[in-house]
Amino acid sequence: MLRGYLPYLIFIVPGLLLSLWASWRTKSTFTRFSRVRVASGITGAEAASRLLQMAGIGDVKVVQTSGFLSDHYNPMTKTLALSPDVYRMPSIAAVGVACHEAGHAIQHAQSYAPVWLRSLLVPTANIGSSLGYLVMVGGLMLNMMGLFLVGVALFSMVLVFQIVTLPVEFDASSRAKRLAFEHGLVTSSERDGMASVLSAAAMTYVAAVVSTLLTLLYFLLRAGVLGGRRDD
Repeated sequence: MLRGYLPYLIFIVPGLLLSLWASWRTKSTFTRFSRVRVASGITGAEAASRLLQMAGIGDVKVVQTSGFLSDHYNPMTKTLALSPDVYRMPSIAAVGVACHEAGHAIQHAQSYAPVWLRSLLVPTANIGSSLGYLVMVGGLMLNMMGLFLVGVALFSMVLVFQIVTLPVEFDASSRAKRLAFEHGLVTSSERDGMASVLSAAAMTYVAAVVSTLLTLLYFLLRAGVLGGRRDD
């Protein structure tokens, strides 16, 4: 029985392990630098507000939300939501994450192209994530190549969305590190700590791309589209 699942495990397990490692690294790095106070004594909420002010953005509200590392920027409501450990704490980790989210708000205000492209892809990515996998499996089970390819197209939209997300996240981190230092929120050594936190977080997005890509490749090989052969 295990032999039948072996090809699937070969493709899926590496992505799963990478995702677990990236999640662990993000949490452990954040926890480590949460214990290191920034010399400026500024909290995450204050850091985000400062960057928004310096960028001339006055219509974005910085609020506290619940959850661990639940920080995000909502362009629809123009709300920058920070988790308690980020909103209230004057640590390197808090300032780094807060400035990263402020970077997203600045991207939105400056019409950063990948942000708008990602927004356009959200509806199709949502459909692909909820239906793509099921339609691919259904197409294989029913031996309906047309249905299978529809599933591939839907699932591919998830991959496209995740790939477009990468430059958005990397750019937000780059802005955060540069602007936090330029505006005196962190010292040069503290900026290195910020970089560690944000780099760890970025790996979760890379892991998502790898996991989705490996899943898609497995199904394409399983269906014989990439030269493999279905086991009828």
